[in-house]
Amino acid sequence: MSFDTLPAPLLAALSGRGYAEPTPVQAAVLQPEAAGRDLLVSAQTGSGKTVAYGLALAPELMGDAARLPPAGPPLALIVAPTRELALQVKTELTWLFAPAGGRIVSCVGGMDPVAERRLLSQGAHIVVGTPGRLRDHLERGNLAPAALRAVVLDEADEMLDLGFKEELEAILEETPAERRTLMFSATVPRGIAALARGYQRDALRIEVASEGGQHGDIDYRAAVVAPHEIERAVVNILRLEDPRIAMVFCATRATVTRLQANLAERGFSTVALSGELSQAERNRALQSLRDGRARVCVATDVAARGIDLPDLGLVIHAELPRDPETLLHRSGRTGRAGRKGISVLLVPHTRRGLAQRLLSGARVTAAWAPAPSAEAIRARDAERLSAQAIALAAEEPAEEDLAVAQALLADPALAEGGAQALAAALVRVLRAPLPAPEELTEFNERPAARDRRETGPRAAYESGPREAPPEREPGGQEGIWFRMDVGRNGNADPRWLLPFLCRRGHVTRQEIGRIRILGRETQFEVAPYAAARFAAAARRAEGEDAHIKVEPMQPVKGPPRLSRRPEAARAYSGPAEPPGNADGARKPASRPPAKPRHPR
Repeated sequence: MSFDTLPAPLLAALSGRGYAEPTPVQAAVLQPEAAGRDLLVSAQTGSGKTVAYGLALAPELMGDAARLPPAGPPLALIVAPTRELALQVKTELTWLFAPAGGRIVSCVGGMDPVAERRLLSQGAHIVVGTPGRLRDHLERGNLAPAALRAVVLDEADEMLDLGFKEELEAILEETPAERRTLMFSATVPRGIAALARGYQRDALRIEVASEGGQHGDIDYRAAVVAPHEIERAVVNILRLEDPRIAMVFCATRATVTRLQANLAERGFSTVALSGELSQAERNRALQSLRDGRARVCVATDVAARGIDLPDLGLVIHAELPRDPETLLHRSGRTGRAGRKGISVLLVPHTRRGLAQRLLSGARVTAAWAPAPSAEAIRARDAERLSAQAIALAAEEPAEEDLAVAQALLADPALAEGGAQALAAALVRVLRAPLPAPEELTEFNERPAARDRRETGPRAAYESGPREAPPEREPGGQEGIWFRMDVGRNGNADPRWLLPFLCRRGHVTRQEIGRIRILGRETQFEVAPYAAARFAAAARRAEGEDAHIKVEPMQPVKGPPRLSRRPEAARAYSGPAEPPGNADGARKPASRPPAKPRHPR
């Protein structure tokens, strides 16, 4: 299908923007059966939805005329969940309807309502806004709904998630009953279906799947990390991938503030986006990304909704999204308009199951691998710096630069190996601005059974065989014994002991064996394949439990490895006892513990 059936002004606008043929969602709304009908459309982010409903609105706005009528009371109303998305929609529709004489007005929170009222009084063909501000203008009489021929709900699922159901219903109740209603959403959950039944008439359901599955232009990866090393893993991924623009998603404003400050301290040019910023601050942050003054944006889900940065090549989920839809919305910030993108989930090893459920619910396949190591980053740096130095050397030097170079080579101090010393100095200067890579705990994991059945590219940050945890040997395998300096006298309680050990040593419950609570200490067993990792994590004590001393009772050998199979964690339980003790009972003292002196 082509755009040939569109009015000449719209066709000219599309040609000027380089549109040769419609995207799947644009083609779907231009089909004859969709003409004049209410539409319920689900399509992924970055699929051209804004242009799609702009084209779908053209018959209501223009009819058979070549141009739009003079601007007056609005003919179409578009509701978007966030300021950024509303302003982006206004920008898109402005160029689309400019040759037809279209006038687009935005009404969003954070802007001057008096200025918006003045623009509305001057007339508009399309009004784009956020639910709260549009409802406010309707109630105050600034926005006249009588002439509305169509209403569009963009990202309708997100508006319901943000609690705008009451505002949406109030807006729809104020609009003419004979209007045309178009709902566009990445997903159609139960709430959207109920809204469609209540406010649409004989709606045509359109579901557009991208070629190659969800977000075919995005390479999904999942990196398993220790919970306390999330920020270090973000640093290493940014350093290894070195994208033009990257976006890092966090769950809360506090996490955004902390992570942005830590990245800036390490030398990254970063900006933060969260709900506490004013619109002017948000605009400045986005502009700094577009003009290259910043390269990393740390944001919450709501703050990043609707942001379109063409050069965004990497999305990092520093905190796991709350549901599959959020995963798709976050990842959809990259891989847009035919460009390739990378989406990396940072998965604490204790939450691997949740990450697998999110990926399965989103119907995407991710390549599981450890986070990039410092060695991998240094190797990539060597390649990049060499290419950069060669490119600089290939440029035609200026006369003053050539004179300085000749003087340096003639300097007696550089008589032997002068060229090599100068080349090394150049590399050192090029390397100086680069943030230092972080050392991370290694997790050489064997993929779960469902991961091994998956097909498709298995790209990973580091190649090489993955070691499996040791198989159970006849008679069981003995664990490694540790001690901590809290016992019955300190009110050691198994209700907080086991969670404390898992948190302190970055292990799971299945990797803790027998526990013996003595008077002044507690002794416990750790699976041998997890003992080295446990010992390393226990030495890096942080937080309010840092005063509790945990140390091995016998030598710990071997690299840290994490089991994928719960039964392997119990493979080491056997008849052997902890060193220096005769009683191996796991059962704690029978007397009830007094008020704990240690945090649970």
